[in-house]
Amino acid sequence: MMDLKEEKPRALELRISRGFDLASFNPHGISTFIDDDDTVYLFVVNHPEFKNTVEIFKFQEEENSLLHLKTIRHELLPSVNDIVAIGPRHFYATNDHYFSDPFLKYLETYVNLHWANVVYYSPNEVKVVADGFDSANGINISPDKKYLYVADILAHEIHVLEKHPNMNLTQIKVLQLDTLVDNVSIDPSSGDIWIGCHPNGQKLFVYDPNNPPSSEVLRVQNILSEKPLVTTVYANNGSVLQGSSVAAVHDGKLLIGTLYHRALHCEL
Repeated sequence: MMDLKEEKPRALELRISRGFDLASFNPHGISTFIDDDDTVYLFVVNHPEFKNTVEIFKFQEEENSLLHLKTIRHELLPSVNDIVAIGPRHFYATNDHYFSDPFLKYLETYVNLHWANVVYYSPNEVKVVADGFDSANGINISPDKKYLYVADILAHEIHVLEKHPNMNLTQIKVLQLDTLVDNVSIDPSSGDIWIGCHPNGQKLFVYDPNNPPSSEVLRVQNILSEKPLVTTVYANNGSVLQGSSVAAVHDGKLLIGTLYHRALHCEL
Protein backbone atom coordinates (compact mmCIF):
# COMPACT_ATOMS: atom_id res chain seq x y z
CA MET A 1 0.00 0.00 0.00
CA MET A 2 1.14 3.55 -0.76
CA ASP A 3 -0.37 6.80 0.48
CA LEU A 4 0.24 9.27 -2.35
CA LYS A 5 -0.82 12.14 -0.09
CA GLU A 6 2.47 11.76 1.77
CA GLU A 7 5.35 14.03 0.73
CA LYS A 8 7.63 11.03 0.27
CA PRO A 9 5.31 8.01 -0.11
CA ARG A 10 6.72 4.59 0.61
CA ALA A 11 5.44 1.10 -0.06
CA LEU A 12 3.98 -0.73 2.93
CA GLU A 13 3.48 -4.49 2.84
CA LEU A 14 0.04 -5.50 4.08
CA ARG A 15 -0.17 -8.47 6.41
CA ILE A 16 -2.49 -11.23 5.14
CA SER A 17 -4.70 -13.23 7.48
CA ARG A 18 -3.75 -16.69 8.69
CA GLY A 19 -4.93 -19.66 6.69
CA PHE A 20 -4.09 -18.14 3.32
CA ASP A 21 -1.31 -19.95 1.44
CA LEU A 22 1.36 -17.27 1.13
CA ALA A 23 3.99 -19.74 -0.11
CA SER A 24 2.18 -20.19 -3.45
CA PHE A 25 0.83 -16.63 -3.70
CA ASN A 26 1.72 -15.34 -7.18
CA PRO A 27 -0.31 -12.15 -7.73
CA HIS A 28 -1.02 -10.66 -11.15
CA GLY A 29 -3.95 -8.30 -11.88
CA ILE A 30 -5.54 -6.29 -9.05
CA SER A 31 -8.68 -4.25 -8.38
CA THR A 32 -10.61 -2.71 -5.49
CA PHE A 33 -14.29 -2.22 -4.76
CA ILE A 34 -15.63 0.14 -2.08
CA ASP A 35 -19.08 -0.81 -0.78
CA ASP A 36 -21.82 1.57 0.38
CA ASP A 37 -20.66 1.12 3.99
CA ASP A 38 -17.08 2.09 2.94
CA THR A 39 -15.81 -1.49 3.21
CA VAL A 40 -12.84 -1.92 0.85
CA TYR A 41 -12.57 -5.23 -0.99
CA LEU A 42 -9.36 -6.17 -2.78
CA PHE A 43 -9.52 -8.57 -5.73
CA VAL A 44 -6.27 -10.23 -6.84
CA VAL A 45 -5.61 -12.51 -9.80
CA ASN A 46 -3.44 -15.31 -8.44
CA HIS A 47 -1.39 -18.03 -10.17
CA PRO A 48 -0.58 -20.55 -7.42
CA GLU A 49 1.57 -23.32 -8.90
CA PHE A 50 0.71 -22.06 -12.43
CA LYS A 51 -3.04 -22.34 -11.81
CA ASN A 52 -5.63 -19.55 -12.07
CA THR A 53 -7.66 -18.20 -9.17
CA VAL A 54 -9.17 -14.91 -8.04
CA GLU A 55 -8.66 -14.08 -4.37
CA ILE A 56 -11.00 -11.71 -2.53
CA PHE A 57 -9.77 -9.88 0.57
CA LYS A 58 -11.28 -7.31 2.91
CA PHE A 59 -8.99 -4.40 3.80
CA GLN A 60 -8.79 -3.83 7.57
CA GLU A 61 -7.58 -0.25 7.87
CA GLU A 62 -6.97 -0.20 11.62
CA GLU A 63 -4.52 -3.09 11.33
CA ASN A 64 -3.18 -2.38 7.83
CA SER A 65 -4.03 -5.96 6.97
CA LEU A 66 -6.02 -8.07 4.50
CA LEU A 67 -8.61 -10.61 5.61
CA HIS A 68 -8.93 -13.40 3.03
CA LEU A 69 -12.59 -14.03 2.23
CA LYS A 70 -12.77 -16.31 -0.80
CA THR A 71 -10.85 -18.17 -3.52
CA ILE A 72 -12.62 -18.34 -6.88
CA ARG A 73 -11.87 -20.97 -9.53
CA HIS A 74 -13.92 -21.53 -12.67
CA GLU A 75 -13.54 -23.29 -16.02
CA LEU A 76 -14.22 -19.99 -17.81
CA LEU A 77 -11.18 -18.46 -16.06
CA PRO A 78 -8.37 -20.59 -17.56
CA SER A 79 -5.73 -17.89 -18.06
CA VAL A 80 -6.70 -14.81 -16.09
CA ASN A 81 -4.65 -11.66 -16.57
CA ASP A 82 -6.48 -8.70 -15.07
CA ILE A 83 -9.68 -7.92 -13.22
CA VAL A 84 -12.04 -5.05 -12.46
CA ALA A 85 -14.32 -5.40 -9.44
CA ILE A 86 -17.90 -4.11 -9.72
CA GLY A 87 -19.32 -5.53 -6.49
CA PRO A 88 -18.29 -7.41 -3.32
CA ARG A 89 -18.35 -10.72 -5.24
CA HIS A 90 -18.74 -9.47 -8.81
CA PHE A 91 -16.10 -8.71 -11.42
CA TYR A 92 -15.05 -8.70 -15.05
CA ALA A 93 -11.80 -10.52 -15.89
CA THR A 94 -9.64 -10.91 -18.98
CA ASN A 95 -8.25 -14.23 -20.18
CA ASP A 96 -5.07 -13.55 -22.15
CA HIS A 97 -5.32 -17.07 -23.62
CA TYR A 98 -8.15 -19.53 -24.21
CA PHE A 99 -6.09 -22.45 -22.95
CA SER A 100 -4.39 -22.98 -19.59
CA ASP A 101 -1.81 -25.55 -20.78
CA PRO A 102 1.55 -23.80 -21.51
CA PHE A 103 2.12 -25.61 -24.82
CA LEU A 104 -1.42 -24.91 -26.05
CA LYS A 105 -0.99 -21.28 -25.01
CA TYR A 106 2.14 -21.04 -27.13
CA LEU A 107 0.37 -22.71 -30.05
CA GLU A 108 -2.62 -20.40 -29.67
CA THR A 109 -0.38 -17.34 -29.93
CA TYR A 110 1.75 -18.81 -32.73
CA VAL A 111 -1.21 -19.52 -35.02
CA ASN A 112 -2.98 -16.28 -33.97
CA LEU A 113 -6.32 -17.80 -32.99
CA HIS A 114 -7.91 -14.63 -31.47
CA TRP A 115 -9.60 -16.73 -28.76
CA ALA A 116 -8.81 -14.53 -25.74
CA ASN A 117 -11.90 -13.14 -24.00
CA VAL A 118 -13.56 -11.21 -21.19
CA VAL A 119 -15.63 -13.03 -18.56
CA TYR A 120 -18.26 -11.71 -16.16
CA TYR A 121 -18.36 -13.44 -12.78
CA SER A 122 -20.98 -13.30 -10.04
CA PRO A 123 -22.05 -15.90 -7.46
CA ASN A 124 -25.14 -16.59 -9.60
CA GLU A 125 -23.81 -16.34 -13.14
CA VAL A 126 -20.53 -16.74 -15.00
CA LYS A 127 -20.34 -16.05 -18.73
CA VAL A 128 -18.13 -14.89 -21.60
CA VAL A 129 -19.20 -11.35 -22.48
CA ALA A 130 -16.61 -10.39 -25.13
CA ASP A 131 -14.19 -12.38 -27.27
CA GLY A 132 -12.03 -12.28 -30.40
CA PHE A 133 -8.95 -10.72 -28.77
CA ASP A 134 -5.34 -11.55 -29.65
CA SER A 135 -4.41 -11.35 -25.97
CA ALA A 136 -6.83 -9.56 -23.62
CA ASN A 137 -4.71 -7.92 -20.96
CA GLY A 138 -5.56 -4.90 -18.80
CA ILE A 139 -9.19 -4.05 -18.03
CA ASN A 140 -10.89 -1.16 -16.26
CA ILE A 141 -14.21 0.67 -16.06
CA SER A 142 -15.22 4.29 -16.65
CA PRO A 143 -16.14 6.46 -13.62
CA ASP A 144 -19.83 6.39 -14.63
CA LYS A 145 -19.69 2.55 -14.85
CA LYS A 146 -21.10 2.62 -18.40
CA TYR A 147 -18.02 1.52 -20.37
CA LEU A 148 -15.21 -0.99 -19.98
CA TYR A 149 -11.77 -0.59 -21.52
CA VAL A 150 -9.78 -3.66 -22.52
CA ALA A 151 -6.14 -3.60 -23.65
CA ASP A 152 -5.31 -6.12 -26.38
CA ILE A 153 -1.55 -6.13 -25.93
CA LEU A 154 -0.52 -8.06 -29.05
CA ALA A 155 -2.92 -6.15 -31.33
CA HIS A 156 -1.79 -2.75 -29.94
CA GLU A 157 -5.44 -1.84 -29.27
CA ILE A 158 -7.73 -0.42 -26.60
CA HIS A 159 -11.29 -1.73 -26.96
CA VAL A 160 -14.21 0.34 -25.67
CA LEU A 161 -17.13 -1.85 -24.59
CA GLU A 162 -20.55 -0.67 -23.47
CA LYS A 163 -21.97 -2.40 -20.36
CA HIS A 164 -25.63 -3.41 -20.38
CA PRO A 165 -28.01 -4.10 -17.46
CA ASN A 166 -27.60 -7.88 -17.99
CA MET A 167 -23.81 -7.36 -17.69
CA ASN A 168 -23.20 -8.25 -21.34
CA LEU A 169 -20.78 -6.05 -23.29
CA THR A 170 -21.03 -4.55 -26.77
CA GLN A 171 -17.96 -3.24 -28.56
CA ILE A 172 -18.44 0.33 -29.71
CA LYS A 173 -14.90 1.43 -30.56
CA VAL A 174 -11.29 0.28 -31.03
CA LEU A 175 -8.37 2.68 -30.57
CA GLN A 176 -5.22 1.61 -32.41
CA LEU A 177 -1.91 2.57 -30.79
CA ASP A 178 1.66 2.14 -32.00
CA THR A 179 2.87 0.27 -28.91
CA LEU A 180 2.11 -2.82 -26.79
CA VAL A 181 -0.61 -1.72 -24.37
CA ASP A 182 -0.45 -3.48 -21.02
CA ASN A 183 -2.56 -2.30 -18.06
CA VAL A 184 -5.23 0.40 -17.96
CA SER A 185 -5.91 2.86 -15.13
CA ILE A 186 -8.61 5.51 -14.94
CA ASP A 187 -8.36 9.00 -13.46
CA PRO A 188 -11.60 9.11 -11.44
CA SER A 189 -11.80 12.90 -11.60
CA SER A 190 -11.47 13.29 -15.39
CA GLY A 191 -12.15 9.84 -16.82
CA ASP A 192 -8.82 9.98 -18.67
CA ILE A 193 -7.23 6.62 -19.44
CA TRP A 194 -3.61 5.99 -18.41
CA ILE A 195 -1.79 3.06 -20.01
CA GLY A 196 1.49 1.36 -19.17
CA CYS A 197 3.07 0.41 -22.51
CA HIS A 198 5.98 -1.49 -24.05
CA PRO A 199 7.45 0.15 -27.18
CA ASN A 200 9.59 -2.89 -28.00
CA GLY A 201 8.08 -6.32 -27.48
CA GLN A 202 11.20 -8.27 -28.36
CA LYS A 203 13.22 -6.59 -25.60
CA LEU A 204 10.37 -7.26 -23.20
CA PHE A 205 10.04 -10.98 -23.85
CA VAL A 206 13.77 -11.69 -24.31
CA TYR A 207 15.36 -9.81 -21.43
CA ASP A 208 18.92 -8.54 -21.80
CA PRO A 209 20.23 -6.43 -18.89
CA ASN A 210 22.69 -4.76 -21.27
CA ASN A 211 19.85 -3.76 -23.61
CA PRO A 212 16.83 -3.48 -21.30
CA PRO A 213 13.21 -2.93 -22.39
CA SER A 214 12.11 0.67 -22.54
CA SER A 215 9.11 2.29 -20.83
CA GLU A 216 6.22 4.40 -22.05
CA VAL A 217 3.09 5.85 -20.45
CA LEU A 218 0.22 7.12 -22.58
CA ARG A 219 -2.71 9.29 -21.55
CA VAL A 220 -5.93 9.06 -23.59
CA GLN A 221 -8.45 11.88 -23.27
CA ASN A 222 -12.02 11.87 -24.62
CA ILE A 223 -11.81 8.31 -25.94
CA LEU A 224 -15.49 8.34 -26.96
CA SER A 225 -14.99 11.34 -29.27
CA GLU A 226 -14.17 11.09 -32.97
CA LYS A 227 -10.59 12.18 -32.30
CA PRO A 228 -9.32 11.10 -28.87
CA LEU A 229 -6.22 12.93 -27.69
CA VAL A 230 -3.30 10.55 -27.07
CA THR A 231 -0.32 12.03 -25.21
CA THR A 232 3.01 10.44 -24.30
CA VAL A 233 3.46 11.46 -20.66
CA TYR A 234 6.58 9.44 -19.90
CA ALA A 235 9.17 7.68 -22.04
CA ASN A 236 12.53 6.16 -21.15
CA ASN A 237 14.94 3.85 -23.00
CA GLY A 238 15.34 1.58 -19.98
CA SER A 239 18.16 3.50 -18.34
CA VAL A 240 15.83 4.63 -15.51
CA LEU A 241 12.78 2.39 -15.76
CA GLN A 242 12.44 -0.97 -17.53
CA GLY A 243 9.25 -2.51 -18.92
CA SER A 244 6.49 -0.16 -17.70
CA SER A 245 3.32 -2.20 -17.27
CA VAL A 246 0.93 0.17 -15.45
CA ALA A 247 0.53 3.85 -14.55
CA ALA A 248 -1.87 5.36 -12.01
CA VAL A 249 -2.54 9.00 -11.18
CA HIS A 250 -3.79 10.69 -8.03
CA ASP A 251 -3.93 14.41 -7.31
CA GLY A 252 -1.06 15.44 -9.60
CA LYS A 253 1.10 12.42 -8.83
CA LEU A 254 1.94 9.52 -11.13
CA LEU A 255 3.01 6.04 -10.07
CA ILE A 256 4.46 3.76 -12.77
CA GLY A 257 4.85 0.04 -12.19
CA THR A 258 6.96 -2.42 -14.17
CA LEU A 259 7.03 -6.06 -15.13
CA TYR A 260 10.30 -7.01 -13.43
CA HIS A 261 11.94 -3.77 -12.34
CA ARG A 262 11.12 -1.13 -9.73
CA ALA A 263 8.35 1.48 -9.58
CA LEU A 264 8.70 5.19 -10.34
CA HIS A 265 6.90 8.00 -8.49
CA CYS A 266 6.56 11.28 -10.41
CA GLU A 267 5.14 14.74 -9.79
CA LEU A 268 3.06 15.82 -12.78
